[in-house]
Parts: sequence; structure tokens; C-alpha cells
Amino acid sequence: MGIFRSQVEEAAAYIGGKLTLQPKIALILGTGLGGIVDAMEQASVFPYGDIPHYPVSTVPSHEGRLVCGTWAGKPVLVMQGRFHLYEGYTARQISFPIRVLRALGIETLILSNAAGGLNPQFHAGDLMLITDHINLTGHNPLRGPNVDAWGPRFPDMTEPYHRGLGELTVCTALSERIPLHRGVYVGVMGPNLETAAETRFLRAMGADAVGMSTVMEVITAVHAGLRVLGISVITNVNLPDAYQPAPLEEIIATAEKAGSRLVHLLSKVLVEI
Repeated sequence: MGIFRSQVEEAAAYIGGKLTLQPKIALILGTGLGGIVDAMEQASVFPYGDIPHYPVSTVPSHEGRLVCGTWAGKPVLVMQGRFHLYEGYTARQISFPIRVLRALGIETLILSNAAGGLNPQFHAGDLMLITDHINLTGHNPLRGPNVDAWGPRFPDMTEPYHRGLGELTVCTALSERIPLHRGVYVGVMGPNLETAAETRFLRAMGADAVGMSTVMEVITAVHAGLRVLGISVITNVNLPDAYQPAPLEEIIATAEKAGSRLVHLLSKVLVEI
């Protein structure tokens, strides 16, 4: 664990030495949702491959860049692309960027993802505020020795997604007339999509959307004391009695189409944080 800690410190020192801004807010952008970077000003770009010990994205539509700039009048750090268990990364490797962000002084983490809808009232292209999650990956980024300076051995998960940020987002969506569902996100390993039987199972558990990311990041962020806001873009709806294939190209296209509404919503939320 000492080696991991020193690697986090080395990566943070590399990035921090090049930053001209001191952001307190970071965003992690999911599949097809990298357009936020286009709205940023004074952007500095750090390819993941240039950052010491940083993982590298291998998934289509994940650019693999850390971008620092100003958006909605606030200095922000944006991860344009994330990492997944199905890529072969461990839970601890996925937690690495969160540790680096915290070391850089980040206090609030906003995550977006593309997710399959389980709630039959959802439609492709809808947005869902994540109010809670279920971890079905079988992994946990906190496994192993705990670094007490980073967080407690047994972090409380009563409110993994910050209630105040969630309420702010709901009120903002109402004022901007942007439809926003609320629901529970279930994280699975992937990379295969769910069978009809698995969809029935996940719905019976109380999940409203399913995806292959986010959960490892949120567990780490809660352990690190960050405030977390999560929003899913529903790219397809899994109806087990009328099951249809969901090609990756369609998932990415739907996420990109809904991305403009997400960008608008988050830009308004950022003003109030």
C-alpha cells in the first residue's frame, strides 16, 4: 500500500506542478458524454499516458484525457474517459484517479455515465439522478490495508450521493424544464450486457438503471470525504418480455444526443455549488 500511496503522490505532484488554476470540483465523463470539454475555457490537457502511473482508457468514446479549465465560471478538472473492471483493471487501479483528485484539493465529484434503463417508465435519452447504488461487481476498492490519512477503515454509506447536491440538481432541472428521474443504479462487472433473466432479477432488487462503472469511484470518493453527485444517461431500456439488442454504436449515439441536456443542466448546477 505504501507503493500505491507514493504513486498517487507522484501523479498529483506532476499534475499540480502544471496547473494554473486551483479547482475544487471534478467531473468524470462516461460513454459518449465527453462534450462538456468543448464548453470549457482556458483548458490545459493532460493525456492519461503522460501522467505517472495513471491508467489508460481502452473503451471507444473515452478520450483518455484529464482537462483543467473554467466552465460556468468555475475552475474544474474533468476526466474525459474512465476505467472499468472489465478492461482488466483492479478496483484499486480504478480508485487511483479519485485519490489523485483528492490530493489535488478536489472537494466535490460529479460523475456521469451511460446506463441501461430497468425502470419501465424510463425512455432512451432520459436523465436519472443517482440517489443510491447497489454493488454487484464482487469488487471493492477499499479491500486491503487502509490508509488512515485517506479515510476510515469502515466508511459509512448512509448517504453516498450527497443529498444537498441532489436536491440542488432536482430544483435546477425543474427551473430549466429538463426532465430528470431519480433512481437506484446497480453496478455490474460487464462487459456483456444483461440477459432477460438478469434484468428481471435486477429490477426485483429495486434497481432503476444498470451500468459497468461509477460504483468503484463513488466508494473511493466517500472514503476520501468527497461530496458526490451522480447522473446517468439512459441509453436503452431493458424490457425483459420484449428484449431487444443494444449495439454499442446505438448506446454511444443516444448518450451523445442526450449529452447536450446534461451539459446544460450541469452548467447551471455548477453556478450554485
